[in-house]
Amino acid sequence: MELSVIIVNFNDRPHLNACLAAVRNQAPAEGLEIIVVDNASTDGSREWIAEAFPDVRLIANPRNLGFSAANNLGARAAGGAFLLFLNTDTVVSEGSLTGLVAKLKADPAVGAAGPALLQGPDSYQVSFGRSVNFAAQFWQRHVLNPYHKARQKKGGKETAVGWLSAACLLCRRTAFEAAGGFDERFFIYFEDIDLCYRMSKAGWKLLHVPSVRIFHEGGATTAPRAADSRLEYRRSQLYFYRKHNSRASFRLLRIYLALNVRWLAGRGAFRGENGPRLRQGYKDLLKGDGERG
Repeated sequence: MELSVIIVNFNDRPHLNACLAAVRNQAPAEGLEIIVVDNASTDGSREWIAEAFPDVRLIANPRNLGFSAANNLGARAAGGAFLLFLNTDTVVSEGSLTGLVAKLKADPAVGAAGPALLQGPDSYQVSFGRSVNFAAQFWQRHVLNPYHKARQKKGGKETAVGWLSAACLLCRRTAFEAAGGFDERFFIYFEDIDLCYRMSKAGWKLLHVPSVRIFHEGGATTAPRAADSRLEYRRSQLYFYRKHNSRASFRLLRIYLALNVRWLAGRGAFRGENGPRLRQGYKDLLKGDGERG
């Protein structure tokens, strides 16, 4: 078995058919297995997978373990020399899987590779970067993201980067294991950047491959729970800063988040049935360092 595709699912039955069918149709000659790790979905996903895709290996978790822990479960169950972590709201294009695998085979120093992610024919997502700290995130959002999107439309070049998005991330198993896999203290968000950081520290190169293009809708499982997802993003962001950045950068982020909470309150984000719970969640978050209890 050369390639193992690991897909974490949480109540995303609408996207599973297109995602799984595309992966199965692009299986390389050397062999492919598909593993779906289901985080206690209640939308009938498990039953549907078992009926429509009996060749898919299904790992059914009794509760939602989060993105990191579920991916680690899939990686431990996988038999491939290469591990492709893939979101449910992606559709891989013709030749994309073999194209990414070929990049890792061509250079044994490359530990991971990621494609260009598109929401439409000319709508690119920025799925890579270098450093992540308070200043770098501001620069990335307002300067680099527009630049990279415009550059990718013109083709772009393969580039060694500091991190890649786990919406579609191909890892050499030895590199993934050398880095220790995903840090399960990240429930969702920033887990891919953290993994890439640790791969780089272990001596592996990370490669962005814009010639390989994959559709990614984005936000399929988080959009219905936008307020909770935003809180989880901030929790992971704080933990990531605590883990990888300077005290000054961490403190700047805390100040920014405190101001952001006031802004959210002014917009009425804490009204309604879930308002008090969310408000308390932000209060607890700003008292700690982002790590889940």
